[in-house]
Amino acid sequence: MLTIEEIKEIIPHRYPMLLIDRVEELEAGKSIKAKKNVSVNEPFFQGHFPHEPVMPGVLIVEAMAQAGAVALLSMEDFKGKTAYFGGIDKAKFRKKVVPGDTLILEVELTKVRSSAGCGKGIAYVDGKKVAEAELTFMIG
Repeated sequence: MLTIEEIKEIIPHRYPMLLIDRVEELEAGKSIKAKKNVSVNEPFFQGHFPHEPVMPGVLIVEAMAQAGAVALLSMEDFKGKTAYFGGIDKAKFRKKVVPGDTLILEVELTKVRSSAGCGKGIAYVDGKKVAEAELTFMIG
């Protein structure tokens, strides 16, 4: 398990763009299970939407990507590097994510090379799939 401070040692994201709160399970270079507690105080809820706060789908995908980046950058070969988005494929959104939800992010890395990686991310709330996407990372 990794705390928020340990996560900050691996990826460069900071508030308000750090979208994972804790890592529950991690197998470096293979898979990760992370958590994001969605609070009504998130800055994006001010405008998305004022009368019906919904977490933007692009931020759910970003949260999955950050979790995947932690799994990738936890490998010895990539320590101290940065993972950038290289692509998003087959993104699907199935349910709204709203304040009070706990977003569980699971990413399985399917391909890891010297300068890139690919993974499949799935986001859950209360055991139900809310989003999924195939993610490509570029290592810099």
